[in-house]
Amino acid sequence: MARVLVTRTLPGDGLARLAAAGHEVDLWQEDAPMPRAELLARVATADGLLCMLTDAVDDELLSAAPRLKVVANCAVGTDNIDLDAADRHGVAVGNTPGVLTDATADLAFALLLAAARALPATAQAVRDGRWGSWSPTAFLGHDVTGATLGIVGGGRIGQAVARRAAGFDMTVLTNTSRGGTPLPELLERSDFVSLHVPLTDSTHHLIDAGALARMRPNAILVNTARGAVVDTAALIDALHAGTIGGAALDVTDPEPLPPDHALLAAPNLIVLPHVGSATTATRARMTDLSVDNVLAGLAGEPLPHAVTS
Repeated sequence: MARVLVTRTLPGDGLARLAAAGHEVDLWQEDAPMPRAELLARVATADGLLCMLTDAVDDELLSAAPRLKVVANCAVGTDNIDLDAADRHGVAVGNTPGVLTDATADLAFALLLAAARALPATAQAVRDGRWGSWSPTAFLGHDVTGATLGIVGGGRIGQAVARRAAGFDMTVLTNTSRGGTPLPELLERSDFVSLHVPLTDSTHHLIDAGALARMRPNAILVNTARGAVVDTAALIDALHAGTIGGAALDVTDPEPLPPDHALLAAPNLIVLPHVGSATTATRARMTDLSVDNVLAGLAGEPLPHAVTS
């Protein structure tokens, strides 16, 4: 029998499969990240780790867990895991690719539409009693149909967003690590820019002050990737200066964003609490894929959804 540390309660019945396979499940049941000291203490005797993107799996943790065979990240991104360190320690790493593609693409497009028509602000106007008689100049937004959408990142989610854009007759420009429209050109031509790249050394602050300056003054930035892909300080300046038309974010840097953070005082901004994959079916399937990775790793088999450095 192996011991599996699970760092958060998860939806679905996937965790029951670990117990059914005869493994001991050590489940952190609080709805908040496990404190670092607690994580290090509990992982010391773990054979498997099923973790969240909020858990840093680094050399310190891996060194503290001599029995660890497998780390299953319940996310598609692995920027919280030191893959090189995992390789050095002989620990297999898996993620949950594909399963959250549609849910995240749906949210990205929902953010795009909400920002284009300023839906949060107009809905609040009703609650604030600012809905007067119909006016031809009130609550004006931006057209989506026929507009140009720049997609940064050509993976599964970026491609799914492009398919949704086709239904709005949008012109789609795509920039990927393999080519496509050069990023400066994409930023200059796009009415909407949607980010779908992993967080790496090369994408950290990819959208900085210079990139924002290239965007159109009415353009809207959508980020459902990782917060640090965007330079937060530069975005705050751009929104206040009117360099861009607005931003709609599901991810931020830092995350979670403190309620008194300067970003929240910026105009023309929508911020959500990282809910891109937050549908019941998607999260349950993510659990299933994570458990598949754990069971394979404990059995000494190749992980079905392996990640390598």
